[in-house]
Amino acid sequence: MNCFIDYGDYPLALNLEGLNATVLEARYPQALRNEAAAFQESAAHPYGGRPLKDRVGADETLAIAIPDITRALPNERLLQWIFAELAHVPAENITIISGTGTHRANTPAEWEYMVGKEIYSRYRCVDHDGHDAASMVSVGKSTFGYEVKYNREYAAADRRILMGFIEPHFMAGFSGGYKAVFPGVSGVESILHYHNAENIGHAQSTWGITEGNPTQAHVRAGGALLPVDYLVNVTLDRERRITGFFCGDVLEAHAAGCAFCKETAMLACEDAFPIVVTSNSGYPLDQNLYQSVKGMSAASQIVKPGGLILMAARCNDGFPAHGNFRKLLQEHASADEMLATICAPGFRVSDQWQVQVLALILQKARVGLYSEMDAQAVINAHLQPVTDLRAAIDAELERMGDPYAPVAVLPEGPLTIPYLR
Repeated sequence: MNCFIDYGDYPLALNLEGLNATVLEARYPQALRNEAAAFQESAAHPYGGRPLKDRVGADETLAIAIPDITRALPNERLLQWIFAELAHVPAENITIISGTGTHRANTPAEWEYMVGKEIYSRYRCVDHDGHDAASMVSVGKSTFGYEVKYNREYAAADRRILMGFIEPHFMAGFSGGYKAVFPGVSGVESILHYHNAENIGHAQSTWGITEGNPTQAHVRAGGALLPVDYLVNVTLDRERRITGFFCGDVLEAHAAGCAFCKETAMLACEDAFPIVVTSNSGYPLDQNLYQSVKGMSAASQIVKPGGLILMAARCNDGFPAHGNFRKLLQEHASADEMLATICAPGFRVSDQWQVQVLALILQKARVGLYSEMDAQAVINAHLQPVTDLRAAIDAELERMGDPYAPVAVLPEGPLTIPYLR
C-alpha cells in the first residue's frame, strides 16, 4: 500500500505495507464547478458593503496586494475576474504588489508563473521590499504602540484590494485577511515588533485560533491602519482548486472563511504518535527550510515527547540564503541555546520567529529531513538527514523494539492540521 506525499512538483511514494499507519487528510469540500460564476456572485453579494464593481472609480488608482511565490494562490484566474468586474478602471491606474514581507523578491519568471504573461506585461507589477526604507512610508502607530510603515505605492493608492487564501497558520491561527498587508507590504521593523518572542511563544499563537491570539491581534491592528476597500480570500483543495470565496469586508469575510476552513482542515486525534511523517504540501511552499518549519509544526501537534518527525520537503532553495534563519541555527549548539538568545530582553532580529518555532519543536521531538539539501547543511540545522523515508521509519521502529507502534502520515503537511482531542 503506497501513500503519496506532497513533495516539490511531484508526489513522493511512501510504502506503508506492514505498518500500523494512520493517514490524516483534510475533508475537502467539493471544488466549485464554475469558479468564474461563483466569483461573480461573491463580487456582487460580498460580506458587507457594496459590490466590487462599485468600490473603485474610473479615475482612481488601485493597489492590489497579492502573495509572493511561496504561496499557491491562483492569482492569474482571480486577477482576471477582478479586472472584469473593474473593466472601467484603466490598466495604468492599477499596481499589483507582491507582499513579500521579509522574503526575497520574485524573479521575472516567477512573476509570470504567479500572474500569467499577459497580466505581467500589461499591468505594473512590483515586489515589496520590507528592508528598503526609501520605498516605505509611515502610516501611524499600531494600537500596540509601535510605528508601522507600509509600501509607499500601496499606501499612496486611492483604493486597495487584498488577495490571499485561508488555511490554518502556525502562528496567526489562519492565513488570509489582513496578513496581506501586515506583514505582506509592511516594513521589517514593524514586523519585528509583532513577531517578538513573547507573541510567538504565547499558547494562543497557534493553529486554528484567532480570538485571543496575540499574533493575529497584531496582524489586524497593523493591517487596518489604512482603509482596505475589498478582500478576496479563497479556500483551496489539494489540487489548488477553489472550494469557496470569502470576499468583501476584511474582518467579516475572513471570519467566515476561517470557520469554513476549520471544519475541513483540522482533524482531532485521540492519542499522540511516536512517529509522524509530514510534508510541506509540495511546491511552492517546500522550496526552502524556513517555510518547511510549518509542516514540522503541524506534525509536532500530535507527536509524542521524544518521538520522531520525518519531514519530506524538497528545499531546493536551501535555508534560504537571505535573512538570519541559517545564521541563528548555525550559531547555536542546541535548541535551548537558540531560545535563550531569542528570549533575552532586547533581542530582535529578522527571522527569529521561525527559529523560535523550530527550537520549540526540537525540544519536544527529533526531526529527520528528506530533501535536496546537503547532508552536512541539514546536520548544521540540528536535523537528521534522511535518504529513505521508509527505511527511517523501520529504523525507528527497530530502535523502539515495537514493529507495530503507530505511525501518523500527513501527506499534505500544513494543509491538514491534527490536534489532540
